Amino acid sequence: MSKGTLQVTMDGPVATVSMSNPGRRNALTSRMWRQFAGVLAPLAEDPAVKAVIIRGGGEDFSAGADISDLKAILHNPDNGLHDGGDVTAGEEAIAAFPKPVIAAVDGYCLGGAWQVAGACDFRLASDRAVFGITPAKIGIVYPLSGIQRLVRLAGPGAAKYLLFSGDFVPAEQALRLGLVERVIPQADFWTDVASFAHRLAGRSQLSLQAMKELVDIIAVPGSRNALEEASNRWQENMAAAPDPVIGVRAFLAKEEPVFTWTGPGHASSTITAGTPKDEEEAR
Repeated sequence: MSKGTLQVTMDGPVATVSMSNPGRRNALTSRMWRQFAGVLAPLAEDPAVKAVIIRGGGEDFSAGADISDLKAILHNPDNGLHDGGDVTAGEEAIAAFPKPVIAAVDGYCLGGAWQVAGACDFRLASDRAVFGITPAKIGIVYPLSGIQRLVRLAGPGAAKYLLFSGDFVPAEQALRLGLVERVIPQADFWTDVASFAHRLAGRSQLSLQAMKELVDIIAVPGSRNALEEASNRWQENMAAAPDPVIGVRAFLAKEEPVFTWTGPGHASSTITAGTPKDEEEAR
C-alpha cells in the first residue's frame, strides 16, 4: 500500500505543499496527516515564506482519508475514541499556520479532504472541482473539528445537507453553499492561484498575520478575552514595526510598498524613523 507523502516546492515567497498519493486520488494516509505539522512548522518560521498553497498532486485535490487506514487515522490516543486523531491534528496544524494559506481545489475534494480545504484561509476551486463530505456513506461520525468549521463557513443548513446526504456537488454549487470563495475556469486556474498567492505575499505580513488571528478569534463565539489580548498585542507590534511608515511613504509617492516586517523577533521587524507629517497626510 502506498504511504503517500507531502511535497514542498518554492516559487519565490510562495511555498506549495502538494498531497501526493499516486493512483489513490491523493488519499491521505495516517502518515500524510501527521506530516502536516512537520512540513508547515519550518515554513512558519522562515521569513522568506509569505504565503502557502495546498494542492493535490496531479488531477485531484484529494479523495480524503485513506479508508483502508481509517481506524488508525481517526484514533485519538488521549481518550481512546475515534473522533479525529491524525485528521484533526493535521487540520489544526493548517488552521494554526500564521501566514495566508490557500487551498487550490482541482478535481475531487472528498471526505476528510474537506478538512484540509476548510482549515485554509481561502478556497479557490477550478470549475471542474467536485466536493463531497461523505461520513454517512460509510457509517462514521465526522470529526468534531471538521463539523465545527463546516458550520462556521457554510451554516447549519448547508452543513446538514452535505453531511447527511453525502452528495457530490460541483464547484458552482459549492460556491453558493459557501464552501469556496471563488471558482476559476480550469484553463486559467493555476495561473490565477499563483497570481493571487504572490499578491498576498506582497502585502504587509504584519497586517495579514494580525488580521488572520483576529478574524479567526472573532469566528469562535465566546472569545472576548482572547480577542482583546490579541488585539492589544498586535497594536503593540504595529507601534514598533516598520511597515506603517513604509506603507504611508509608498502611498504618498504613488509607489508599490516593499514591506520588511517578517514576524515578531526578526531583525527586519525593527522600526525605522518615521515621518509624522507623512502619516498625518495619509489619514
